[in-house]
Amino acid sequence: MKFFVDTAEIVDIRELAATGLVDGVTTNPSLVAKTGRDFFAVLRDICAVVEGPVSAEVAATEHDGMVREGRRLAEVAGNIVVKVPLTWDGLKACRTLAQAGIMVNVTLCFSPNQALFAAKAGAKFVSPFVGRLDDVSQDGMALIRDIRLIFDNYAALTTEILVASIRHPLHVVEAARIGADACTVPPAVMRRLANHPLTDNGLEAFLTDWQKTGQTIAGA
Repeated sequence: MKFFVDTAEIVDIRELAATGLVDGVTTNPSLVAKTGRDFFAVLRDICAVVEGPVSAEVAATEHDGMVREGRRLAEVAGNIVVKVPLTWDGLKACRTLAQAGIMVNVTLCFSPNQALFAAKAGAKFVSPFVGRLDDVSQDGMALIRDIRLIFDNYAALTTEILVASIRHPLHVVEAARIGADACTVPPAVMRRLANHPLTDNGLEAFLTDWQKTGQTIAGA
């Protein structure tokens, strides 16, 4: 499964990308606004650090505006993925942009039928928001299972399932069990995925025993 980082903060992106575990980045207007920086400067910085897909979202809500903005965003770098909302105009814009060879991420997906429409419209990625469904007492991961089942029924559907609105490590583990293509994970959750108290306890015990030997490995 691919790991995308869900942030526009370049410091976090650089740190996590240095691990070799980052396959891409997703941003949205809210995340970019938090940086307080110029939108296009943020995108250029991210694309200079990450070779994989970098999602950048349009602000327009009607077809023509989304297409104009999408074309401009795609000019920033070859790995830009244009994000459009899962509305009728968004689906039409997805079709137009995809036919022009521009990668599209259809976002704010909350139902299997929406995901199917996104795939039919030519989306490179569809982003189901599992955490927001959990927030309203629905099973977000059940949506991922349904989309995976539907997509697997039809070889012609090549759209990747990009699980979004990740709130905790269990969302990531369950998405991997289901067979989602990718997860976009906030930096804080990404870091927690590598943590376990038994790892910390074991390392502490090993280091304590090693210090008792009085030896060094690297030398003076």
